[in-house]
Amino acid sequence: MTRFSTLLQAAAALALGTLAGPAAATNGYFANGYGGQSKGMAGAGVAVSTGVLGMAQNPATGVKLGNSAALCLSFFSPDRDVTIAPGGPLTPGKFSSDNDIFVIPCGGVNFELGGRATLGAFVFANGGMNTEFDTNFFAGFGAGSSPLGVNLEQAFISVNLAYQVTDRLSAGVSPILAVQRFKAEGLEAFDNPGFSVAPGQVTNRGHDWSTGGGVNLGLLYEASAAWTLGAAYRSRIQMSRFDKYSGLFADGGDFDIPAMLTLGAAYTPAALPDWTFTGEYQRIFYGEIDAIANPSAPPNGPLGAPGGLGFGWEDVDVWRLAAIWRKSDRLTLRGGVSYSSDFISNSGEVVINTIAPGTPQWHFSVGGSYALNDRWEATFAYTHAVSNSFRGANPALTGVPQNVKIRMHQNEVVTGLSYRW
Repeated sequence: MTRFSTLLQAAAALALGTLAGPAAATNGYFANGYGGQSKGMAGAGVAVSTGVLGMAQNPATGVKLGNSAALCLSFFSPDRDVTIAPGGPLTPGKFSSDNDIFVIPCGGVNFELGGRATLGAFVFANGGMNTEFDTNFFAGFGAGSSPLGVNLEQAFISVNLAYQVTDRLSAGVSPILAVQRFKAEGLEAFDNPGFSVAPGQVTNRGHDWSTGGGVNLGLLYEASAAWTLGAAYRSRIQMSRFDKYSGLFADGGDFDIPAMLTLGAAYTPAALPDWTFTGEYQRIFYGEIDAIANPSAPPNGPLGAPGGLGFGWEDVDVWRLAAIWRKSDRLTLRGGVSYSSDFISNSGEVVINTIAPGTPQWHFSVGGSYALNDRWEATFAYTHAVSNSFRGANPALTGVPQNVKIRMHQNEVVTGLSYRW
């Protein structure tokens, strides 16, 4: 337990390190999987074990890991731009966001408790809503400094208890401590009584911090030698308010983290015992978070108010298909594809989402692991999020139907090293 306490402190330090840059986000602002093994399968991992970081997806997989530890680095590169047609107050032209390379650490550890239980601690992250435009295209409203953009970063420290309930059924629970910080710049166009209930608390206030907690629950059921079923539910994480931005986010700066449900199955055919195929369905409940989900087209109220102007996000559904090929005793190869539904369906919401264009839907991944010896293993993965765009206009914000396009594609490389004892 002393060793576990030391490693938990190390996990806390690593969590703070993740806030040096946003996590790799592809489904809204949620990461598409955690750790190199899952990333190599386009985020799959609820019905198959994907290492220590896989406990972030399904806490029940801890019983499959034994004594193990892992560290990883993600190199995340989003390419984002906004194109604005002439004919209204928004500055016309094509504008690209700076800050296009981020390095994000991750890691964790798992211990056997003897018999049927394991205890772990790990760090994972969300983020990716990091934009910085040199030109403030909202300046046509009468005010707007440069740069224009926002930065949202979220780190999670989780302790994981997994238990082998029967020979076929495992269960897991992970209490989660969440830390997030946020900064907005260049939104002076909205920092007035006409748009916000709290002028002066909308933009250029530096980073503000928020903390909170939730829980992740998981089940893993080995239905037969060929089939394994997995299910996980991460609760809504109740967060303290962003007081510095109480005039920006609905209900006085409230910005909770949405709940997430994942269901999946894995199949290892008797005729191909070196292969495992897995499929998943996931729902991210963005629509339950007012600051994210409240409409801007038309707005139901000013920024910062209960029910006030938001980003118009809806629940996102994600489907994944992936495969694992155990090519040899040392080399395992992986691949996968995932697709997520639209995060907005009303084209009028495009204008407000220029500062956070989370548009990718299709993601393709490859990866693998190589056993260096009986204890050490290296993991790698590459994901490409295909370029995707949304178009729309919002006369409620611009006064005229000025057409706007938001677009993004992403590349991510993950490397990792794990150790078993």
